[in-house]
Amino acid sequence: MSAVGLLGEIADVGRDRSRGGYSRHVFDSAEGELRTWFTEQAGRRGLDVETDRNGNLWAWWGTPGPGAVVTGSHLDSVPGGGAFDGPLGVVSALDAVARLKESGVRPRRPLAVLVFAEEEGGRFGVPCLGSRLLTGAIDADRARALRDPDGVTLAEAARRMGFAPERFGRDEEALSRIGTFLELHVEQGRGLVDLGSPVAVGSTVLAHGRWRFTFTGEGNHAGATLMTDRHDPMLPAAAVVSAARRIASKVAGARATVGRILPKPGGTNVIASTVDLWLDARGPARPVVDEIAEVARQAAADEGCEVRLTEESFSDTVTFDSGLRKRLRDRLGGVPELPTGAGHDAAVLAAHVPAGMLYVRNPTGISHAPEEFAEDDDVEHGVRALTETLGDLST
Repeated sequence: MSAVGLLGEIADVGRDRSRGGYSRHVFDSAEGELRTWFTEQAGRRGLDVETDRNGNLWAWWGTPGPGAVVTGSHLDSVPGGGAFDGPLGVVSALDAVARLKESGVRPRRPLAVLVFAEEEGGRFGVPCLGSRLLTGAIDADRARALRDPDGVTLAEAARRMGFAPERFGRDEEALSRIGTFLELHVEQGRGLVDLGSPVAVGSTVLAHGRWRFTFTGEGNHAGATLMTDRHDPMLPAAAVVSAARRIASKVAGARATVGRILPKPGGTNVIASTVDLWLDARGPARPVVDEIAEVARQAAADEGCEVRLTEESFSDTVTFDSGLRKRLRDRLGGVPELPTGAGHDAAVLAAHVPAGMLYVRNPTGISHAPEEFAEDDDVEHGVRALTETLGDLST
């Protein structure tokens, strides 16, 4: 079955009826259904599936061992995300392996399809969690203690799904098996539309991080409390939302976004006692965040509130392996290179193994939303490119 057909098979899994799009998060029922689906599909292609100590899925062609050519992506989504971000890389990998087998290729190196857990951070807030745990880029104790919006810890969620969270952490054995990692992904912008190309080779990933602002004020009655008597944490939170756009717009290459605000207790007729706000900043992120933090401190003081700033994750700028990029370009007939502001598991692995990206054109230029898309013909271009490069790398 083709990559397009495989996407169709999972089109009803994790649909978000309230937001639109899909909400598939690590260790929830939708993600569990996708894990079962992937295991069945890999088995049909003669691949042996195993789950590593951090909940990442591996489907092996050949005996697992050092020097393997590994490809794949993720199956989770942001809340209300699109159908292609993550799953396109997984189904393209399954399709590519089937094509190589049908053509009689016999890899000299082991080949694996890898599905990472919690790439989006949609449930526990830390992106690329599966690859960060695998490489030791996040402390295992900190990861186990992460909580979802319902207060469930990662450890609790993992245990409910039959995993052993006490085993989470850097996995030297799994990491040592990866000789090369290549991730195919739908483009999350309009670069390929402008370039007029169905595929591109990834060049760099912007530095990016997530910061949590916690504003503490005084909860009170919305009707009985005079405006002059208020210590409302929503005001400094609003100042941060405005400052993020204003400050990042002044810095070349910077992006800053507030996509989540959580007031407590959250009643319409209640002045909040606390407001948590999450800032996503990319490019030259740290100076932008420092300036936004100063706005937050001043706005909190003006309202008689307090603020606490916590860095939840940060990844510096990543440049993908130059030798692998050249090999991909040469193999694919000089396709363009493309930088991105979107984070990927390949960027986490790049500090440890030769890693690269292939992007497939997205005609809408929209991602992390239901309008995200790829034409069938472009998906086919992507699968062919992946098939050719996997064959080249593994034989």
